[in-house]
Amino acid sequence: MDAFPAFFPLDGRTVVVAGSGAAAQAKLRLFEGSPARLVHLEGEAAREPGAYEGAALAFVADPDDGFAAAAAAAARAAHVPVNVVDRPALCDFVTPAVIDRGEVVAAIGTGGASPMLATMLRHDIETRVPEGAGRVAALFRKLQDEVRGALPELHERRAFLRDALSGPAAQAAMAGDMDGAARLLREALARGGGASGRVRFVEGSGPTDLLTLRASRALAAADVLAPDPGVAPGVLSMARRDAERVESADAVAVADLARRGLTVLRVVNGPPSPAELAALRQAGVEVEVMPAAVS
Repeated sequence: MDAFPAFFPLDGRTVVVAGSGAAAQAKLRLFEGSPARLVHLEGEAAREPGAYEGAALAFVADPDDGFAAAAAAAARAAHVPVNVVDRPALCDFVTPAVIDRGEVVAAIGTGGASPMLATMLRHDIETRVPEGAGRVAALFRKLQDEVRGALPELHERRAFLRDALSGPAAQAAMAGDMDGAARLLREALARGGGASGRVRFVEGSGPTDLLTLRASRALAAADVLAPDPGVAPGVLSMARRDAERVESADAVAVADLARRGLTVLRVVNGPPSPAELAALRQAGVEVEVMPAAVS
């Protein structure tokens, strides 16, 4: 990882855009509708460090090299991280290609090496992020404390939220019925959130770009990874960094983890063993086998 991605909260913060012309206007449009206080500086005002005092971020966009360097220096003197359009040597950070769905924001960066590639990848991902995704995130933020209070165990909470994300509450939020969504989520919570564990199988010999969307989502959602020796490292890298990893794929041990309410992902080098599948089902564990890969 050549650059660390981070998200800056904008509520109650100040963002400064310095400069004039089309690039400066594009930066101003980027923050339209955000909760940030937006300040636009032009001319000599942009060269004064005091104009940037207290800002969370600064962007400099101007065709004049001297102005850009002076404005960047002023922002940096005020201890504000600054991005200067088309001048990577003057930047403290680079601006990614952004998918904006309100409370759901995705960003794709190439470290400034290829903005066009980042834009192309953004278009690919954007089709998978529905317009209502931000409303779903807002729903879960609103009820976050209630869910934490009802389900203090992390794995139980994750299981509940994983199911809720594809349930009626999320569908209501996606459609814009936020009051109905909150009611449905509270009803699901009142019924008891302890979802049962399960074991999922994903074929992990690679390459990663042939994994199905369902398999990719299973990797991202797993509580525990139980990989076969020799599976593709790139496949395992798609799992959550904090997912527990177990070396033994013993069916008894895997079934025990699932009975504790955990979602266990068996990453296998080929089709799952019929004997292992039979042992898990005999142990009363829910088993799901992901399609191998797209062709």
